[in-house]
Amino acid sequence: MTDFNNAARSWDSNTIHAQRSEAIAKNLLARISVQSGMKALEFGAGTGILSFMLAQRFSSITMMDSASEMVAVMQEKVDQAGNENLKPVLFDLTKQSYVTESFNLVFSQMALHHIADTKAILTRFFEVLRKDGILAIADLYSEDGSFHGLGFDGHNGFDVVQLEAEMYKAGFLNVETETCFTMHKMTPDGLKEFPIFLMIASK
Repeated sequence: MTDFNNAARSWDSNTIHAQRSEAIAKNLLARISVQSGMKALEFGAGTGILSFMLAQRFSSITMMDSASEMVAVMQEKVDQAGNENLKPVLFDLTKQSYVTESFNLVFSQMALHHIADTKAILTRFFEVLRKDGILAIADLYSEDGSFHGLGFDGHNGFDVVQLEAEMYKAGFLNVETETCFTMHKMTPDGLKEFPIFLMIASK
């Protein structure tokens, strides 16, 4: 498992993270209708790269992460930029429900494959969404394990047909999936392509 606390301070220096977020933001905004006053939650927000890109489109975005250093970096960036509608929150949604507020949109990028119990986290997403809310998940298609390499204890991407079925079982409707970005990453077997899907569903 990646040590996100140790990675936090150097996270934004990897340009692929911004490139990936830009592609996801573009695809997300093309597929959903953002109305005035909408509130969003980013799950596994990291340093908040994607939320910063979407900040002007939402009345508020709660940037949730369970790694304290990631949240610290987010807070520093918010303070520096003066984005009062961006709210870093240290919280582990895999361990308990979030009852502080509800949202019109829940989104995540490259977080779901780190979560052991996919069904449980989908239920938590459903809980925090308002009626007619939207869930948007960007993550890896099924891969051979070379994206993270030996020792990784999460999911090696997802079979999107199976994940869509899990979404429906969790109560979501109108699930649609498309490819939104392709990462190029060096592995022990050389440079490989890792396509990323964007799956959107409604409550």
